[in-house]
Amino acid sequence: MKNFRLGEVEARFADLIWANAPLTTGELVKLCQEKLQWKRTTTYTVLKRLCDREIFETRDSMVTAKVSREEFYACQSEEFVEESFGGSLPAFLAAFTARKKLSRSEVEEIRKMIDAYGKEG
Repeated sequence: MKNFRLGEVEARFADLIWANAPLTTGELVKLCQEKLQWKRTTTYTVLKRLCDREIFETRDSMVTAKVSREEFYACQSEEFVEESFGGSLPAFLAAFTARKKLSRSEVEEIRKMIDAYGKEG
């Protein structure tokens, strides 16, 4: 993936594709007219931009995802932690929890993830 940062509008567009792929370019144009009030040219311009970033691809008028939504946001999250916290997940969690109190269920979910990771490693 060349560039995994998306602006707000690009993210909404990408979410439409991930939710409906595979779909034809014609179906995508109709979907964008309905959901985003875009003209055909806007849809094709943004699609080309995201294809150039290797997030999606268009072949024979069929739009498919080269990267899943989950994979995309995982990469984006990793990059954020790397850039903002020197790659330190504990530093990120400390900063995050300094302003937002975690619920008991969130703490338990994180604890389960750590325990599962410890068993795998």
